[in-house]
Amino acid sequence: MKWLVSFALILFSVGLHADVVAKGETGFNLKIVDEVSVWPQEAYDQFVRVDEWWLERHSWFGSRKNFSLETKAGGCFCEIKDDQQVLHMLVTFVNPGEEIKMVGGLGPLQMMGLTGGMSWRFEALENGEGTRIIQTYNVNGWAPGGLLDLAEIVDAVQTSQLKALVARINDQTS
Repeated sequence: MKWLVSFALILFSVGLHADVVAKGETGFNLKIVDEVSVWPQEAYDQFVRVDEWWLERHSWFGSRKNFSLETKAGGCFCEIKDDQQVLHMLVTFVNPGEEIKMVGGLGPLQMMGLTGGMSWRFEALENGEGTRIIQTYNVNGWAPGGLLDLAEIVDAVQTSQLKALVARINDQTS
């Protein structure tokens, strides 16, 4: 229950939310979209340097510098500090410059027995002047009380992560 209170505090501190596309007792689907003024390859390259933008309040060991993302099938989205290690998600698909797909449960979702499929896509804007970043996360499993209330909490956390990536890209281009 302690993690739920922490997530709720985060939920109310995030001003912008994504779409909870669908939610039910055993799962939910999120879609979060934002745009940046760089080419898709540049946005993708910054995304894979997760140790430069991941929010430290959403880490097990307190520093984004402990994060890494292996961009290959079977690669690890991991957080490693000395002998302490966390496998956050497992990479299942890589199309460099365009999309990465992963499976797993982030944060407390892991020990709740929940899992999901996550995609990060990088698409050129129709006007050719930037990139649309689309993150989807489809979470499923069973938890006492269901997953209806959890959808908005995870949405807020994932929205804050995408906003952190966008901010990092914007900082690099200004």
